[in-house]
Amino acid sequence: MYFSLSKFDPRIHPSIFLKDPLSSELGRKILRHSVELIEEVGFEDFNFRKLGRLIQSPEASIYRYFDNKHKLLLYLSSWYWGWIEYRLAFRNANIVDPIFRLENAIEILTNPSSEFDDTEYLNTNKLFKIIYSESSKAYLIKDVDALNKDGMYFNYKHLVASISNIIREIVPDYPYPHMLTTTVIEGIHHQIFFSLHLKSLTDKKEGEHSILIFYKNLILKQLNVI
Repeated sequence: MYFSLSKFDPRIHPSIFLKDPLSSELGRKILRHSVELIEEVGFEDFNFRKLGRLIQSPEASIYRYFDNKHKLLLYLSSWYWGWIEYRLAFRNANIVDPIFRLENAIEILTNPSSEFDDTEYLNTNKLFKIIYSESSKAYLIKDVDALNKDGMYFNYKHLVASISNIIREIVPDYPYPHMLTTTVIEGIHHQIFFSLHLKSLTDKKEGEHSILIFYKNLILKQLNVI
C-alpha cells in the first residue's frame, strides 16, 4: 500500500506535471476549474485558453503546471484511480473475506459518488463523469508506450493489480485476473455512458442497480463462486 489510511495522497507521477498543482492555490484552482470546464464542454473543446479565461489567469500560468491538456487529463485520471484505491483500502481494512472485498470493489467502481467527499479543489462527482466519458483518451493514443515507460499510468495499473490480487485470493490458479479486472472497470464505464447517451446498447433500467448487479454476477460466476 503506498498511502496512509489516515490521509489521502494521490501520489501523482512527477513526469505528468511540471509543477505540482497541489502545491499552490493557483494549481488547485486549475484542477478545480478544469474539471468543471471539461465536464461542461468535453475534452475535445477544452483548452488552456478557455481555462485561463475561466480562472482569470494568463494562459501561460497554466503551462507552468502542465505541458498540454493531455497531461492535465493524465493528472486527473491518476488522481481518480489513486482515490478509488484509497477508498477501497479504507472500506476493506477490516474485512477478511476476499469475496466481500471484491464485491466492495465493484460497488465503488460502479458508484463512486456514494463513497466520495468533495475536496477543496475537486468536484469528485463531476470528475467521475469525466472518467467514464473521457479517461480512455489518456491511453488510447499513439505515444502510449513512451508514456507508460515514463510511469504515467502507474495509479491505474496499481489499482488493477490490487483488485487482481483479491481475485487470486479467491481463486489462486485463475489465469486471467488482470483481464477480468480491466474488463469490469472499462465495461462499467461503457455501460454508464451508454445508459446516458446510447440506450439501445445497454440493458440498464431506471431505478435499478443494473450495472452493479450485472458486473457482480459476471465476475463471481467467472470465478465459479456463485
